[in-house]
Amino acid sequence: MTPVPEHLHFGVAGIPNSCPEDSSLKAIEYVISSGLEALELEFVQGLKMSQETAGRVKLKAQEHKIRLSAHAPYFINLNADDPGKKIQSQDLLLNSLRLAATAGATDLVFHAGYYGKKSPEETYSTIKATLKEITSIARSEKLGTRLRIETMGKKSQFGSLDEVLSLCREIEGLFPCLDFAHIYAREGRVNSYLDFHRVLSKVEKKLGRSALQNAHIHISGVKFNQTGETKHLNLEESDFRFDEWLQALHDFEVRGTVICESPSLEADALLLKNLYCNLQEKMTPAAQTD
Repeated sequence: MTPVPEHLHFGVAGIPNSCPEDSSLKAIEYVISSGLEALELEFVQGLKMSQETAGRVKLKAQEHKIRLSAHAPYFINLNADDPGKKIQSQDLLLNSLRLAATAGATDLVFHAGYYGKKSPEETYSTIKATLKEITSIARSEKLGTRLRIETMGKKSQFGSLDEVLSLCREIEGLFPCLDFAHIYAREGRVNSYLDFHRVLSKVEKKLGRSALQNAHIHISGVKFNQTGETKHLNLEESDFRFDEWLQALHDFEVRGTVICESPSLEADALLLKNLYCNLQEKMTPAAQTD
């Protein structure tokens, strides 16, 4: 059983901006030097990391006590009309999970696909059947990495909060990645303490307390229009109320990993970590003195 984290761990998606080398091994060192605790390996443009490098990344992360996750390639579409592309997507997701496990990542985040010409109900059924196969194979191979389906920011993409939570409830071995910027952009709201409280309450109701004790969260500022997300922004350049969001996470005693996807990766991650630590100190009763 995976141990329950004692608090939130803050990190970045990919190589920190201050890292002089495009290297996951160096990125681990720079995450530590930045004062952060987590790194999401980006496989988003393909599985370019060798098995040898993945093994070295695992050892380096263990040495520095960095929490590793990974993100599968963007071009996965488990609802593709072309049967060949759908099979390729299934194989790519499985191979991403295997590589993530070799690298020591506790979680693999992925985008499930697009609705295309199918209804949301048809899309749900297709993706559900495919993910049942994938999670079954993952169990048979005893891959220790959790598979996490991400809430998506574009309305053309499968992955509303309700769709993600329902799939995770129905499929053993599937967990959510809660991207709050995407939830905000997709719905055009969910940007207040009460909204964040509602989301976290829904997660707890649908998936149980454990979903908030081992959460995996993405965050950034976000720009959007009527079709949903258009681009990521730095937190202080957006209207996302990250102070109220942090308060909701604190009040729900959410534990796990927060991965920052802002353009200013480590700067925004540190901003959030410092605000969260200050919030914890402020909410902790002062020690009694004589």
